[in-house]
Amino acid sequence: MTGGLTARNEGKPSDFIQSVSRALRILEVVGSSRNGLTIKQIARRVQLAQTTTYHLVRTLVYEKYLIKGQHGLFTVGLEVSDRYRDMSQTMRGPVGVTETLRRQAADSGYSHYVARFVDGRVAITEVQEARLSPHTEDLIIGFDDGAHATAVGKALLATLTPQERRYYLRETGMRRYTARTLTTPSDLEIDLSRLSSQGVYTETGQYRDGIACAATLVNRAAPLTERMAVAVTLPLDDLPQAGPHLRSRLHTVAREVAKAMTEEPVE
Repeated sequence: MTGGLTARNEGKPSDFIQSVSRALRILEVVGSSRNGLTIKQIARRVQLAQTTTYHLVRTLVYEKYLIKGQHGLFTVGLEVSDRYRDMSQTMRGPVGVTETLRRQAADSGYSHYVARFVDGRVAITEVQEARLSPHTEDLIIGFDDGAHATAVGKALLATLTPQERRYYLRETGMRRYTARTLTTPSDLEIDLSRLSSQGVYTETGQYRDGIACAATLVNRAAPLTERMAVAVTLPLDDLPQAGPHLRSRLHTVAREVAKAMTEEPVE
C-alpha cells in the first residue's frame, strides 16, 4: 500500500520462534479471562498439549508475567503492567505534549486525546482525563480499535486515499458500537467528505451513547507515521453550549502539540 499503510500480519519470518509465539498466545488468552484460567483451560484455548502448556506457563510465572492463584488459576502478572508503562512512555513523545493536554483538560474540564498511526493502525498515544467528560474505559494509550466511530479516528482516516481507507477498513472491520455507528465504507466516505470541509471531525454518540467527540489534525501533510490528531470528548448534552468554542480550542491545542513535537524527547 502507498503511504506506508501495510498489513499487520505479514508473512511468517524464516527464523520464526514457535515457543515465543506460543507464550504470547498464552498471555493473550489469560489476559482476556477476568477470573483466570487453569492449565487445562489454557491448553484448550491455545490448542496445545497440556505438558507443553505447563512448561510455558511455569516460565511465564517465573518471569512474573503470570501469577498462580488459588485453585490453580493463572492471571496476568505485574510485569505486564510494567511493559504497558514502557509502551505508554514511548508513545507519548515529548513531555510538552503531555503538558499541553493536561493544561487544556484542566482549563476546559473535558478530556483530551492525541492519536497517530502506529504499525498502520490509528492508536491513542496520549490521554488526559478531566472531570466533566464521562470516563470511557477503552480510550487509553494503545487503544487501536473503532477508528470509523471516533472523531480522532475519522480525522486520521481522512488523510488516507480512498483506496487506503478501503484497505484499512477491510483489515479492521466496522464494528457497530451504538445505533448511530456508521458501519459501511460508503457511509463513512460521505461523512468524511462533509467533515473534511469543516476542518473539525465530529461524532455524536457513534462510539458511546451520550458522548460527543471532536478532533482536528495536527499535521495532515506529514508522513503517515508522523500524522497526529487531537480530540476532546464531552457529554452529548454539553454540545449545544460548548460546541461553538470547540473549533478554536482544538486548533489552539493542535498548534501547541505541533510546537511540542519539535522538542527533544525526554529520556
